Amino acid sequence: MSRLEYKLLGHVADASKEHQMLESGDKVMVCMSGGKDSYVMLSLLRKIQKRVPFKFDIIAVNLDQGHPGFPGHLLENWLKAEGYQYKMLTQDTYSIVLDKVPEGKTQCSLCSRLRRGILYNAAVELGCTKIALGHHRDDIIETLMLNLLYGGQLKAMPPRLRSQDGRNTVIRPLAYCSEDDVAAYAETVGYPIIPCDLCGTQENLKRQKIKALLHDLNTENPKVKGNMMAAMRNVSPSHLLDLGLRAATGLDPITGELVPPTA
Repeated sequence: MSRLEYKLLGHVADASKEHQMLESGDKVMVCMSGGKDSYVMLSLLRKIQKRVPFKFDIIAVNLDQGHPGFPGHLLENWLKAEGYQYKMLTQDTYSIVLDKVPEGKTQCSLCSRLRRGILYNAAVELGCTKIALGHHRDDIIETLMLNLLYGGQLKAMPPRLRSQDGRNTVIRPLAYCSEDDVAAYAETVGYPIIPCDLCGTQENLKRQKIKALLHDLNTENPKVKGNMMAAMRNVSPSHLLDLGLRAATGLDPITGELVPPTA
């Protein structure tokens, strides 16, 4: 085992233990886009599967959304060769997105909503207890910044989340893994990567601006991303302005002081 693999497995194990991502009897649907993150996530989960003292199952699921030129066979051939249980889904959401989104506007929001609904339904049909997404530490930090600067909300991506319809539990096993480490591991292994630029809209995303900003900040101070991740685990409700949050954590909504329990 390489030092990098050992490091990534440690992060996945820590995230799983802290957020109870992987549990005995789970059937985990691993969402495979064909990008580096999903390949690394699937590979690490299989290694974790062989080491934990309980049994859980994995099924890799890919959704072909009808993007022209989508080379799904590359992923399917790799899954077959590696001996994974898998399911290849096909549903043309690309035409729907083209019809609904004006030309020149970012298609990602509608595209991802449609994809999420299809995958959620598939998880139920396949009897899966968890849906694993390949978001890593950098995705979580970037989402925090996007919501803060463009959405007026202080929220990111939780490592474990119950879906709004209550049918699915979403987990993010790579939550503590940096994108640099994930990319380095993917390059070392040499996965058949499917690029996420088939629709041609990626470069217009606000996320690219946030990614560039964080890169510059982290270049000046390599602790920036780690500090941001640590900040999400070290919240002081009394020093924020959300009155509901203060009340929920046992503080007086106005003064921020701890309210003594009633007899």
